Amino acid sequence: MTSVVAPPSRGSRGAARSGSQRRRSVSPWVYVASVLVAGITLAPVVYAVLSGFRSNGQLGANPVGLPNPWIFTNYTGVLTSGSFWQYALNSVIIAGVTTAIVVVAGVMAAYPLARYRFKGRQALFNVFVIGLMFPLTVAIIPLFLMVRDLQLTNTYWGVALPQAAFALPMTIVILRPFLMALPNELEEAAMLDGASRIGFFWRILIPLSGPGMVTTGVLAFVGSWNGYLLPLLLLNDPKLKTLPLGVADFSTQYSADTAGVLAFTSLAVIPALVFFLTMQKRIVSGLQGAVKG
Repeated sequence: MTSVVAPPSRGSRGAARSGSQRRRSVSPWVYVASVLVAGITLAPVVYAVLSGFRSNGQLGANPVGLPNPWIFTNYTGVLTSGSFWQYALNSVIIAGVTTAIVVVAGVMAAYPLARYRFKGRQALFNVFVIGLMFPLTVAIIPLFLMVRDLQLTNTYWGVALPQAAFALPMTIVILRPFLMALPNELEEAAMLDGASRIGFFWRILIPLSGPGMVTTGVLAFVGSWNGYLLPLLLLNDPKLKTLPLGVADFSTQYSADTAGVLAFTSLAVIPALVFFLTMQKRIVSGLQGAVKG
């Protein structure tokens, strides 16, 4: 039995040709601008990493030169320091707790706002949208008093809970259109098969909303990892300080050791940067799904 392959239609050939022409019509200046923006963005990181392999004498003689010779004692001194790993462990715990709260609470709040029809739904969603315009610095004093009254100062929860609260508006704004884009026929078929709303939520909606949850989770993790103001006010115990606070303490204690400070800063930034770059494709796909929704 032979199969006949139909020739491409005129419309498909035209669409393919127009798509190819659009790809060819990209101006070289777009690539030049992209390279310039990428270079400007990465230049401070590359400078800090390379400067960590230099001595203070090399930095003073030629601030923009390459290491010659390469000095590894700055990095080995930081990596063999127990305080650095204590700071990193505290950052991992707080960022992990913050991310778990943001993802779980965010998808549970976005689900009724996206799939239910009830009075005041849009007004309730607008409350979360307004939360995007509410900066942390404005609420820091009342927030500090509230956390102190709850006796959560110098605890992981005292930092993770406020960070999760401030990350929720962005999470809901991203997840709501993502969940709205799921077809109603899918939910109706699940109901006909005997699934409840909660069963549809856990068995079908959660697996399908994976890209959106990963996107919000990565953004929450990176935001918590780089958080400075809340840990500064709420963590006075040196054993609970996070990496940004550790960088500030190290810079103050060894202010004359510029190369050592740059090495410490590089090691504090690189984990979040590598994590963000690793998950970059998932973030883009999740945001595209939210925009399409």
